[in-house]
Amino acid sequence: MRIDILTIFPEMFRGPFDNSIIKRAREQGLIAINITDIREFALDKHKCVDDYPFGGGVGMVMKPEPVYGAIEHVIGDRQQARVILMCPQGELFSQAKAAELAGCQELVFICGHYEGMDERVRHLATNEISIGDYILTGGELAAMVVIDAVARLIPGVLGEEESARQDSFSERLLEYPQYTRPREFRGMQVPEVLLSGHHENIRLWRRQESLRRTLKRRPDLLSGEDLSPEDRRLLQEINSEEKTGPAGEGNRGD
Repeated sequence: MRIDILTIFPEMFRGPFDNSIIKRAREQGLIAINITDIREFALDKHKCVDDYPFGGGVGMVMKPEPVYGAIEHVIGDRQQARVILMCPQGELFSQAKAAELAGCQELVFICGHYEGMDERVRHLATNEISIGDYILTGGELAAMVVIDAVARLIPGVLGEEESARQDSFSERLLEYPQYTRPREFRGMQVPEVLLSGHHENIRLWRRQESLRRTLKRRPDLLSGEDLSPEDRRLLQEINSEEKTGPAGEGNRGD
């Protein structure tokens, strides 16, 4: 996948994408990340990319000319590129959207700053995406979040494809509790079922704990969910346990 990032702060991306999994994916040629400085396409000698808003108001607005120039330089005649404007008014980002974007060959991210962008910049975008109902100082950090979430879904990036499929939200459920050595730590024990070697019992335990955690922390994810008969049975057991108060409840990792 080719990823282009348009920003007035290119140095912000050097650390996050030069480490860990993203770095390895770049070295393996699974992802190519190119960063373009929008200032290079400003039309005046001072490289000015913002101006006062028409009609008055607080703050500055990013000018359209440098953004259009940067987009046209980066994309050229490549019509398959998806252009994503990071914007608090955009579609709320989700795991499903990450999976959709992971299927693209080329993504271009426009990172706004100041009080916003000239409205005419929206005509360049095929998608507008927000990572939440809050305001950041610019679109750079939001773009990093989206790129990280998308990159790990590209085949080969994680190494084990099952890792991505079992993540929280991949099936609209939160992930089950995870444990590693030591078996006992400060009085907290690893659930016995995980030490049993019985694969089917472990699978059922993990599924039930995933349902339990989702019901407790994000019940909205279960609303309208087309649950399987097995899931319904496991949820019934959870509800029964909540009423009786099972022993060892603190070991589930909730």
